[in-house]
Amino acid sequence: MKKHNFSAGPSILAEEVKENTAKAVQDLNGIGLSVMEISHRGKDFQAVMDETVALFRELLDIPANYHVLFLGGGASLQFCMVPFNLMKNKAAYLETGTWAKKAIKEAKAFGEVDVVGSSADKNFNYIPKGFTIPTDADYFHITTNNTIFGTEIHEDYDSPVPMVADMSSDIFARPVDISKYGIIYGGAQKNLGPAGATFVIIRDDILGKVDRHIPTMLDYKTHIDKESMFNTPPCLPIYACLETLRWLKKLGGVKVMQQMNQEKAALLYDEIDRNALFVGTAEKDSRSLMNICFVMNDKYQDLEKEFLEFATSKGMVGIKGHRSVGGFRASTYNAMPKESVEALIGVMQEFEKKHA
Repeated sequence: MKKHNFSAGPSILAEEVKENTAKAVQDLNGIGLSVMEISHRGKDFQAVMDETVALFRELLDIPANYHVLFLGGGASLQFCMVPFNLMKNKAAYLETGTWAKKAIKEAKAFGEVDVVGSSADKNFNYIPKGFTIPTDADYFHITTNNTIFGTEIHEDYDSPVPMVADMSSDIFARPVDISKYGIIYGGAQKNLGPAGATFVIIRDDILGKVDRHIPTMLDYKTHIDKESMFNTPPCLPIYACLETLRWLKKLGGVKVMQQMNQEKAALLYDEIDRNALFVGTAEKDSRSLMNICFVMNDKYQDLEKEFLEFATSKGMVGIKGHRSVGGFRASTYNAMPKESVEALIGVMQEFEKKHA
């Protein structure tokens, strides 16, 4: 039975990405050695890093005054690296879910945090609007896609201060105006590669403005100066990221991917809205294209466990909602084929015929 992987992360990778990475694990480019056992400072891995950075720049149209880094520690380490490097007195944050809350918690250790907008009043089912970014803030932080609650920011805000974005779960899902951001960061394990690598896109003029001592490994300048090679980078995850970027370029780039993502999401949201058994949890103008969250309609609450078991028996993997919210979550990242979304819709319709 074919498995359809809707896991929120680590998540689905394109078939050719897995195949080509597996080949490199055995033998990288015919050199007779695995990508896992060569020196990160040797010419063979340097070529991997150079091409990965070049494709990152090309596919996102990154201006020349930005650096692209690959670090460890996940996005969670960036929650403290950002204020460590940028906050002098105060930072502004938009609170849109669990990961935004975690970033806010870390930032409070470094100074004042102004939460300029929050959707906590409705369990984070919408993206706040009409907020004001204080001009005296050192930076403004947003989480562009909220994997647990299924909401997403679909635009690049205009900010009077440097804007920092956690794009862990929607990088490469749509074109982004990089010039509007001071830092973009994220874990690779949603749209880019396996867990273990963290990307950071950083503008070179926003550093060097804090007086505090920054530990060497937490200083962005360390990694910029050494081009992500200050310590051993996560070599295998970076190679898998390279294969993903090659795959994405071959498909036609980020604009094509955006169209594909919009089509997949529209199919599933239409079924959720039509099907008598289910209801979406995010407000329609805030719905994520990456994490589609839904629950049983009030009348059918007692069928939640049965539907999960039924869907699992049909090959649907990872659709159980996050433990903090329950219900269901279908993660439709870049590598998710439309056929898998159609298969889930078929399961939902079959279950509806059985019970509605």
